[in-house]
Amino acid sequence: MYILGISAFYHDSAACLIKNGEIVAAVQEERFTREKGDSSFPANSIEYCLREAGIDLSRVDGVAFYERPLLKFERILESFLKNSPNKNDSFNNAMLVWSNEKLELRREIEDHLGSQFNGKFYFQGHHETHAASAFFPSPYEHAAILTLDAVGEWSTSCIGSGSGNTIELLKEMRYPDSIGMLYSAFTYYTGFKVNSGEYKLMGLAPYGKPEYSDMIKEHIVEIHEDGSITLNMDYFDFDKGGAVTSEKFHQLLGGSPRKPESMITQKEMDLAASVQKVTEEIILRSAVHAKNVTGQKNLVMAGGVALNCVANGKILREGPFENIWIQPAAGDAGGSLGAALLTWHHDHKKKRVIQKPDGQKGSYLGPSFDNESIRLCLDAFGAIYEEMESEDELLTKVAMMMSEEKIIGWFDGRMEFGPRALGARSIIGDARSTKMQQVMNLKIKFRESFRPFAPCVLREHAHELFEMDESVDSPYMLLVAQIREHLKTKLTPEQQEAMKNPDLRVRVSVPRSSLPAITHVDYSARVQTVDEERNGRFYKLMSEFYRLTGSPVIVNTSFNIRGEPIVCKPEDAYRCFMATDMDCLVLGDFLLIKEDQAGSLLLDIEEYRNNIHLD
Repeated sequence: MYILGISAFYHDSAACLIKNGEIVAAVQEERFTREKGDSSFPANSIEYCLREAGIDLSRVDGVAFYERPLLKFERILESFLKNSPNKNDSFNNAMLVWSNEKLELRREIEDHLGSQFNGKFYFQGHHETHAASAFFPSPYEHAAILTLDAVGEWSTSCIGSGSGNTIELLKEMRYPDSIGMLYSAFTYYTGFKVNSGEYKLMGLAPYGKPEYSDMIKEHIVEIHEDGSITLNMDYFDFDKGGAVTSEKFHQLLGGSPRKPESMITQKEMDLAASVQKVTEEIILRSAVHAKNVTGQKNLVMAGGVALNCVANGKILREGPFENIWIQPAAGDAGGSLGAALLTWHHDHKKKRVIQKPDGQKGSYLGPSFDNESIRLCLDAFGAIYEEMESEDELLTKVAMMMSEEKIIGWFDGRMEFGPRALGARSIIGDARSTKMQQVMNLKIKFRESFRPFAPCVLREHAHELFEMDESVDSPYMLLVAQIREHLKTKLTPEQQEAMKNPDLRVRVSVPRSSLPAITHVDYSARVQTVDEERNGRFYKLMSEFYRLTGSPVIVNTSFNIRGEPIVCKPEDAYRCFMATDMDCLVLGDFLLIKEDQAGSLLLDIEEYRNNIHLD
């Protein structure tokens, strides 16, 4: 039996196909359209999922959507009436969209799917789908569930319990009180883009001090003992159809929001540190309350706020749970997966089969390309390449180049589902290099120099390098841990002075450990543990690098430049490779060296960047 899950029309649309409760495929629409956060109907994603399963729509038994549109419309209408007569233009525009599209969502989906589909439609609750995406693929028979995001229909956060093939939501926090909207308000105020810049704010936080945290709690948000919050809506405009923050918010913090692309000052750093501290307090209290309500020893999490890996690490270290599992596609895209699984287990009452290490399959759920497809692509570009005769030869050559501080574009196997590159569509390098972070940021990613890179570490060595228990697994790069004391380096007086420099490019260039490329200014790192069962060839590459160098850790960042989705197809990877300062590209069994490529094939970087949408 096939169930197709869909999330669409708001942000980061996606599709997921399950067969008899097992995930067959899942992918975000942005990867095909190259429009970051694409919210259009996921036609390409659906086509891929069906192709991966070898079926057409006539074989699909049900289509599950990740929200209940009428309930969401009720919330929007009630919010307008509560704040009337404010923002009439915004209300009129919203009503036009809803009357033309969203209230007729079933008909619109039917129009997109066409006459081939003869199955049943299921409209699931937003936070129910988040909960389902967190619990059903997890390795636990029983678990507490915590979902945290901006808003679904009415819910903004939920606590629930999962057991076997059932989930039950026990408590909820309702709009407009929302931890997601609180964090987005500071994302907006510090000059980053809402719904995509929140992770930048998290990365900026360690450069600042939480000077504003008391002010935030005194004026903007009241935090209750159980982790629920009450926002002071005088400081927000989102409930009135306006911007996220109000003029009163700006006055409280001393001026207008930072203009995007302008200089980041100490004020933005301190604001980031402050809201991060407040957020961690809210999430930790919520986790403790989830433990008290459910009595479970395991916790699963989803919702966009569950991507805050710093807070997740704090729950693991200071919270009451023995084990934590977080859905790697925790945002709206993962709602497609949750909708399909919820339909299978709840509506069809099907038994759940728990898989080890989990049912997410490493989140390698997207398209893959065989050698013949890759060859045709490279030949069409006139690329100069070498097809390696054996996997051992390929891995040895790439590991050797990495040890020489070369930067590698790595494209292998099925693409990742979710926002993180996990070794299928990655840019990788030597974490011991003192120049790696700045080169990757400025010459390859074309992004802010303060942004940290994540380490991939061989699972069996993670506890040796990071302050993680030997039993802790972090396969989806969703936990932050401190590096071990023996790796830290003592800063010279000159370096200590450089760390006070207002220019973040100066601060980030100061090496703080023997793994400078992955060590953030507070000695933390967003860890991905890599094992052979989940990660296959990527694990073998890292093992070869370890054999050559004695280092079980490398740098990993997503294979894309700023403002562009992660690459999906070989042509996406080739274009990105040619327009940046990457030294080498691996596409399956093919190896390309930048200096071997003909000069006439080099793409103009500015032209390439102009064809994407920078945030």
